[in-house]
Amino acid sequence: MKKFDIKKKLSWLKSPKFIINSSLILLFAILFTAILVSKYFFFQTILGTDNTSKVLVTAPKDIEVVDVFKTEKRKREVAQKVNAIYSPADDIYIKNNLNEIIEEVKTIRSSNDDEKIKQRNMDVLLDISDPYSKTSVVYYFLNASDETLNKIFTLSENTLDSVLKEGITEKDFEENSLSKIVRRNLETTITNSQAKIITALLEQVIVPNMIVDEEATALARKNARDMVTPIKVKFEKGDVIVNVGEPITQVKKEALSKAGYNILRINYLGIIGILCLVCIGIFSVYYYLKIFEPKYINRRHLSIVATLSLFVSLLAVLVPATWSVFVLPFPFLAITLSVFLNPRTSFFITVTLLTIITLSLQFSALAMSIFILSVIVSTIGMTTIKYSRRFDLIKVGLYTSGAMALIILCVYYDLGLVRLGQDIGTGILNGFFSGVFALGMIPILENTFKVITTFGLAELGDYNQPLLKKLHEAAPGTFEHSLRVSNLAESAAEAIGADPILARVGSLYHDVGKIVRPLFFVENQTYSGIENPHEKLTPRSSKMVITSHTKDGIALAKEYNIPEVIQDFMLQHHGDSLASYFYNQAVAQEGAENVKEEQFRYTGPRPASKETAILMIADAVESASRTLKDHSQEELEALINKIIQDRLNDNQLSDSPLTLKDIKIISATLSRVLRSVFHKRIKYQESIEEIRNKEQQAQEKND
Repeated sequence: MKKFDIKKKLSWLKSPKFIINSSLILLFAILFTAILVSKYFFFQTILGTDNTSKVLVTAPKDIEVVDVFKTEKRKREVAQKVNAIYSPADDIYIKNNLNEIIEEVKTIRSSNDDEKIKQRNMDVLLDISDPYSKTSVVYYFLNASDETLNKIFTLSENTLDSVLKEGITEKDFEENSLSKIVRRNLETTITNSQAKIITALLEQVIVPNMIVDEEATALARKNARDMVTPIKVKFEKGDVIVNVGEPITQVKKEALSKAGYNILRINYLGIIGILCLVCIGIFSVYYYLKIFEPKYINRRHLSIVATLSLFVSLLAVLVPATWSVFVLPFPFLAITLSVFLNPRTSFFITVTLLTIITLSLQFSALAMSIFILSVIVSTIGMTTIKYSRRFDLIKVGLYTSGAMALIILCVYYDLGLVRLGQDIGTGILNGFFSGVFALGMIPILENTFKVITTFGLAELGDYNQPLLKKLHEAAPGTFEHSLRVSNLAESAAEAIGADPILARVGSLYHDVGKIVRPLFFVENQTYSGIENPHEKLTPRSSKMVITSHTKDGIALAKEYNIPEVIQDFMLQHHGDSLASYFYNQAVAQEGAENVKEEQFRYTGPRPASKETAILMIADAVESASRTLKDHSQEELEALINKIIQDRLNDNQLSDSPLTLKDIKIISATLSRVLRSVFHKRIKYQESIEEIRNKEQQAQEKND
């Protein structure tokens, strides 16, 4: 079992690379936090330590604010005045109770028990608090005639129906008005004594049959609250909002905010919280890139992300409170990062930054949600653009404008028309100018951080670029070869999911080093019609001339400010492969024992990306295919497979991320493209002029 070496595992903590990168990350986190908290310190001009004003403030314009405290108080008062809404309950239970008491009374009357026992049983049956009333009722039930008693029972049932129909609530019991309700529903022909008996009997069974409908009551009270007009406080231009030393109430704070003053406060614990929030955001972005997009973990791309993040954060701090929050350029950030990274990564970084700024500067969650939806539209739009047309960025900005206006219109249903119009107008301008500013900012960021975008690649692929024009003029054969290789590489890259634009442009520039000594390369000798100058050189000298075109290309690239990503194609397209032609010549002249392969190899490095590996294969295939006499499918496939196998055996593709599946697809794609290049042509009929000349010559012979 392999022993765990903690010292070795942690040795990277002492490495210069880790120390430098950690220092840069910490510096960025501190700077980012300082910008965010500056909103609370450097712009704090109103609040004193005791929540009083440090200065006299007058209204710079007409200001109207809602007194939230008084408005809420009035809403509570109005809601409390709304009576509870009742709904009827089932009355069968109450009626059954009355019937049971009546039956018990009849049972006690008809029993053969002694009068005292009957009286005791009746006392138990009837729960009447007043002793005098209870004695009277018991006596009546025991001594009244059956006819009279049946009449009382019938009247009791009718009265109960009337009472239940009217409805009994808990409030009726609380106010001890039950007897009044019963008497109110008695028939007018009833005597006073009968009324007392019926009332006493019904009080035994009546319970509330109207219960509170909680949902209906809550809805009614909510509607009542909503109908309350907000209580507003107005400050006309020139009015004093707050005097020196005056306590700043919530209404004053709202007015000061609308007047453009910062009324937020933060303590050191809050600063630490913002710093922690920033660090969480930084590590979230870092691990996202590490897992999903490791190619962007380099100082140049990260510097662009950091610069744009600080720029947007600074704007968020500087924007006055009186302005609409939708002036913040989050769509611009999403569009720009989509160009330098990709739309998916851009969306993640933009939303992370948006969350940090929203929480740190206490923006509303509603504004954050609107920005997130708008950024989704921006990033989706960036997946559809054509990088050969920069104007497509303006189109994405227009899409974002429409999306922001529609989203704001959908969610701002409770604001006034003036505020709604301001936010919609700001959102439309934000979306449009996001595309415009991104269009202007991309070249600046490219030149500053030396990062080439797809737009930059499209420009480099223009044949009117100075270095390409020079290649065309000085080495026309090499230029034609580069064009053919670029077509092959672009098709192969697109087939395996690599970057076809990068493969095409890199292929156009890969042989620019041949400009220095163009006539030493066979494709240019055909144009000039001269003898091969290598016949006058030794194999070693010829090797030095041929292999030097990679380094010569780098020198020209630096002179013409060609990006490093294109320089990689110049250096890596031969890897450290063997210049076999001159090696074999040297072996034939000097003997195998006197020649080492290392002396006749290119200086490398080997291809480190899919695109440069594709170029290595396409470059060799295009050159070799010109030597074939038979361009049938079988011959082309055999040639391509041999070249690829030679590169694999020589480990030239070992540093590239190409898989065997990729190589198989590349082989098939190159074969297909070459077959279209070397297709057979039909023999066209002779021209009319040639036919006439032949006829004239035949006639002269006959003459």
